[in-house]
Amino acid sequence: MKKPEMIIFDNGHTLLYEPDWDSERGNRAQFEHIVKNPNDVTVGEYTKMCSEVFGKIEDIRKTHNCDISARVGQRIIDDLLGIEFSLTPLEREIVFWKAASYGAVMPCADEMLDYLNENGIRTAVISNLAWSGEALSERFDRLLPNNKFEFVITSSDYMYRKPSRVLFDIALNKAGLSADKVWYCGNTITADVEGAHCAGIFPVLYEGETPGDINPHRGQNDGIKVNYEYLHIHDWREFIAVLEKIPL
Repeated sequence: MKKPEMIIFDNGHTLLYEPDWDSERGNRAQFEHIVKNPNDVTVGEYTKMCSEVFGKIEDIRKTHNCDISARVGQRIIDDLLGIEFSLTPLEREIVFWKAASYGAVMPCADEMLDYLNENGIRTAVISNLAWSGEALSERFDRLLPNNKFEFVITSSDYMYRKPSRVLFDIALNKAGLSADKVWYCGNTITADVEGAHCAGIFPVLYEGETPGDINPHRGQNDGIKVNYEYLHIHDWREFIAVLEKIPL
């Protein structure tokens, strides 16, 4: 095993997680910036419409493994209801997301990133996400202020979702590295481990627990077998220990 020059990470339940998620609270925060609402739509009515529209978008994601930006969903809802906001699309993403869940750091993820920074190992992110890379970058800068991510890629910016190798190939091009010099860490076998492997990148499966046992993804990898090498860890300190043992 050779020490990587760059490690690329997934986001959800890999670096960050979202305790106490409440979509209506996020929409309520958006409504503080409303400038046009001719039909006097309430936050509850808006949230119900969001559930309907984004439910249909989720069906498209699952069926075609492609992504549609949350900004598109918001535009559909706003135009159907005749609502306008004073915020830019990026500002709306940030206002909603921060209010729906302020976000939290997976245990020891900050310590692990500090280790990588101190040892000159480059870092970046690829995430299947409806939010833009800009919105996710804001979240990282707020919750992991010492991060040195060279780029943050989300599927909604490119349409393709992991395990499609398109996102991995874009990342390699941005990094200027061949696949054998990169590792990818994520919490699912189907999207993260298989996606990285198909792109020639060494996969790392991270199955860490969150404080308060908040993990809707527990058991998602049970029974899935692969016939190639990958690293399986449950704690970011364990990951540091693995890297420490690899000679330069």
